[in-house]
This record gives sequence, structure tokens and C-alpha cells, in this order.
Amino acid sequence: MAELYPYPRFSLAERDRRWRAVRELMRQHNLDVIVTPQNSGHSADYQANTRYLTHCGGGEPDLAAVFPLAGEVTAIATSAAPRWPTVQDWVTDVREARRNYGKAIVERLRELKVERGRIGITGLGEVEGTRTPEGTIFYGTWKQIREALPHAELIDATAILDEVRYVKSAEEIDALTQSMAINELAIEAEIDAAKVGVKDWEVWAAVHYAMTRNGSELPIHCFWVSGKNPKRTLTRPSMRLLERGDVIINELEASWIGYRAQGVQPVFVEVIDPVQAELIKVQREIFNRVVESLKPGITVGELAELTKKTAASASPKSGPAAGARGELNMHGRGQGDDGPIITPHAKSPRQLAVAMRENMVFICKPSAISADGEYICQWGDTVVVTKNGGRRLGKRPHELLASGK
Repeated sequence: MAELYPYPRFSLAERDRRWRAVRELMRQHNLDVIVTPQNSGHSADYQANTRYLTHCGGGEPDLAAVFPLAGEVTAIATSAAPRWPTVQDWVTDVREARRNYGKAIVERLRELKVERGRIGITGLGEVEGTRTPEGTIFYGTWKQIREALPHAELIDATAILDEVRYVKSAEEIDALTQSMAINELAIEAEIDAAKVGVKDWEVWAAVHYAMTRNGSELPIHCFWVSGKNPKRTLTRPSMRLLERGDVIINELEASWIGYRAQGVQPVFVEVIDPVQAELIKVQREIFNRVVESLKPGITVGELAELTKKTAASASPKSGPAAGARGELNMHGRGQGDDGPIITPHAKSPRQLAVAMRENMVFICKPSAISADGEYICQWGDTVVVTKNGGRRLGKRPHELLASGK
């Protein structure tokens, strides 16, 4: 075996746990093999299944895998031999694609003699993913598989990997805890950098530096915006200079072994907006009630209703937060964009019906919205579902923060 570089890694016991769980579901669905296609889109979320099964990944390389019901698991990559045997000890069958992944996948499927078998493919597009209703497999890859194996039955296996990835092991929760610790170091760096007259882009750079110097991989998800009363993040900062009273809102996701907890923390420049100072009280009550209820059995849809009811009871009768309403925003965290998910725009019945299970992990970031809709207060932490309710991974106080203090 090649000498391994000193990266953080999951154990072989963790590998075996995952493989057993996936193969059990494969038997239930009568699948001979699962293909996880290459697609490094969406900060590498779209090929999280490949990394989940092979431990090959990090950065933005294209990687695919062929995962049989029994026997050797195959990772497929470009520049395969010099890269992937040296970073992981889960798979030894690492094959060269030379950017033609479909060809390498077909060769391995023929070796497995599944020409008339049932082949599962994640991201096929027949079953909705967390954020991928059109699937994630490239047409050229699918076409090669379909034409080379015309008598095989191609099955969308997205739900199988979703199911396995929902519930996290102790090692996975440890990785997400480390990611959250890095996020909070980045928030500290943001507060320190967010001074009047500083370019927005420079504060964003300070956050990225804090993440990477503390062990985060790239790419990371770091949506961002600054201004007087922004309501939604952009994909990156601007060249504007920060002014007193501005607020920076963002989503920070440091990547530790590809696992990304999320932190949502509004940071004001020197002074906190008085409307937001009242809304955070409502938002905190919503968050606490939702987290207290994160116990096995409750569904995503029921948590959404709890959010609305809590906002109605927690909103004051007068002042800027009077009549504030609540909206749940919560989605799974793990190797990639794990499910289930609910956002103001993502409210699939399939996702809303998912019931909580112990050791599911979510970013929980409900919003408190002023009665006139002009102010949105959102704060969030990554939380673990336990039999006694949710447990936060972060340690910072649940409050709005300001620089210059």
C-alpha cells in the first residue's frame, strides 16, 4: 500500500459500518451494484456519495465509484494513481478515467457481470435529491452506461444513500463538531476584521483565512452580504466599504474531512440595529423550542408548524417585534448537502414527512420576520438529534454580535 499523507481520516470500522448499511438496503431493493457518478458541482456536494463510500475526495476533483453488493469497491478518477491511494486506506481498486468516466464505469460493470442485472445509480434524476430535482449524473456518462448495457435495469439509488447518510455515527459527529469549532473561530475573525472603512471583501478574506488556517478544506460554502438591512445573502462579498450600523449576514461551513457543519451569525459594525435587537428575542425562543423538540419521531412538517405557533406566542404586543412571524429553515449536515430539508422555498411533501431519528444532524436556523416583512432575523447552529432533544455543536452565545466592542 502507498504511504499515506497525514490527513485526518475516518477509521476502517467506520468504512465497514457504512458498507454494511448500504449493502443491506441494496439487498432489500434487489440491486447488484450502485454507481455514484462524478460531479464536483455545488462545492462538491454532488459527489458526496462517492466520498462517503470510498473516502476519496477533497478539493474539487471529479470522482466516481462502483459499489457492488459484494466484493471490491472501485474508485474512478483522473490522475488516479498518484492521488488517491496516498490519502485513504478504504479502497485499493483505484482506476484511471482520463476524464472519460463512463468508459471506466462500464468496464468495471462488465467485470461484475451485471449486463442483465439491476444497477443503481445515484443522482439519476428519477428521485428528487435534497437540492437536485434534475439529478446529478452527466448525460454522456449515463449514455455510455445505457448503450453498453442495454439489457440492464437502471434504478435511481438516490434514496438509498440519502437514507444511510441521514443518521450519523460518532466519528461523523466528531467531524461535524470540529467543523463547527472552525466556523466559530472564523466568526471571531469576522468580528475582529469588520471595522468602519474596511472593504467587505477583506473581511470575507479574513474569514476564509481563519477557516483554512484551522484545517478547513476547500471548496467551502460561504454565502455573504453586507449592508444596512440585507434580507438574503449573495454568493460572495462586494467591494463596498463597511459603514457604522451595517450588518454582515452569511452562512459559514468549514469543511473537515469533507464534513460541513454550518453557522449563521449576524455581525453588526459597531452598533446593532434596534429592530433586530428585538427580533432576536423572538428568534431565540423559536430556536430553543425547535431544538427542544428535536427528538425521534417528530417530523419536519411538525417542526415547521411548531415554529409558526412559537412565533405567535413569543411575539410581543408592541414594539418593533410586535406581530413577528416565524419560518423554519433546517436541513441536514454531513458529507455534503444531506437531507431532509425545509427552507422558505424547499417544502417538498417527501422531505416534510421525514421523521427525526437519533443522531441526525441539522443546521437549525429559523427566522423571525417583522410584521411588515422589512426585517428578517436569522441565527443558526448545527444540532444533533438526541432522545432528550437537540444538542448544539457550537459554543457561542445565542445573540447578535457587533465589532468594535
